[in-house]
Amino acid sequence: MSKRALEMAANEVRKGIVTAVHAAKAGHPGGSLSAADMFTYLYFAEMNIDPKEPKKADRDRFVLSKGHTAPGFYSVLAERGFFSKEDLKTLRKLGSYLQGHPDMKHIPGVDMSSGSLGQGISAAVGMAISAKMSGDSYRVYTLLGDGELEEGQVWEASMLAAHKKLDNLVVIVDNNNLQIDGAISEVNSPYPIDRKFEAFNFHVICIDGNNMDEIAEAFAKARTIKGQPVAIIAKTVKGKGVSFMENQAAWHGKAPNDEQYQVAMEELEQEGEALCQR
Repeated sequence: MSKRALEMAANEVRKGIVTAVHAAKAGHPGGSLSAADMFTYLYFAEMNIDPKEPKKADRDRFVLSKGHTAPGFYSVLAERGFFSKEDLKTLRKLGSYLQGHPDMKHIPGVDMSSGSLGQGISAAVGMAISAKMSGDSYRVYTLLGDGELEEGQVWEASMLAAHKKLDNLVVIVDNNNLQIDGAISEVNSPYPIDRKFEAFNFHVICIDGNNMDEIAEAFAKARTIKGQPVAIIAKTVKGKGVSFMENQAAWHGKAPNDEQYQVAMEELEQEGEALCQR
């Protein structure tokens, strides 16, 4: 896909996020919106996947370690064709298969159930080890929140990933600098994130995670690294794409009301129109 097509897809993913969280009257829009560009690049350009065959053996695997940003994950899966976009409106509703955290037993395209922070990267490391043991060619990707780096299990998993030389593993950190209680630098700073992963013997790539060119370059570079896992530290804007949500910790985990929903969707519609004119 072209850069413009990817940016347009990411804008549609953002619309899906806002729609789902508004319909649910609950959820986590801020971190879903900040990661929308990375979700989009993974599912439309990077990963070997097939919506018609979500369990094919040689597919690349993805684990959403920051499982609370399920609205972003669900929206990109729907946009990619794993299920109907209309189903996003059932988020968190009784009887819906789209609950507050990803469920691998019921959602097409979900490779691992997740929610407890810190555990997703461990599952991804296990998948990458399995591929190495079996001689399989698939790659494993996992997306972490920067606040999630405060969990010790993240670093236990990272130690093992480097020890096993898992060059089929890419760890992506959505570094939007905000968690539920405020700035990560004030709550319990994980900085310097890049040097920490380097100390665990990762190959580290730092990018603007809302810039599609830089995202593409990072994933291309990751494929050339041998003998080390890769960590992509993606600096992003929490709430990206919706003006009143941007860089606001309050939008970590709350839904827009009807008026706010209209404003958000109008802004995203205008962005879509602008992209069409480029």
